[in-house]
Amino acid sequence: MREKGRKAIATNRKARHNYSILDIVEAGVALVGTEVKSLRDGKASLVDAFATVDDGEIWLRGLHIAEYTLGSWTNHAPRRNRKLLLHRREIDRLAGKVKEGSLTLVPLSMYFSDGKVKVELALAKGKQDYDKRQSLAKRTAEREVTRELGRRVKGMR
Repeated sequence: MREKGRKAIATNRKARHNYSILDIVEAGVALVGTEVKSLRDGKASLVDAFATVDDGEIWLRGLHIAEYTLGSWTNHAPRRNRKLLLHRREIDRLAGKVKEGSLTLVPLSMYFSDGKVKVELALAKGKQDYDKRQSLAKRTAEREVTRELGRRVKGMR
């Protein structure tokens, strides 16, 4: 019986810290059999992954999928380039935005959606150090406000 819903495989936690996200697109990934088996075991890392546009195709580079332990000589290379499956319209739109500005394509997460491997790809702009500090300070301030409101509701202050 086929799986339903969405099951997370890997997330890129530092992406939202290092980049400001402008747009998010869901893309399929062209994989070989042992890669899918390894992903079902949850052995993937998006830490150094990024996407590039080459000859009208989008490729995911730097994604690490560990070799399948029960695989034989047909096992895959852990860091090979993988083709992303998108509609031509989406590829052209993303390629145009990447070429016109200082934008990059960063994978945010990888998951199974109804039994198929999908990647959440973000069109992002890199943050400077002061931007990172500002967003960290803003998040800390919001957390303090919600804590204080919670204390007042409970009658602690």
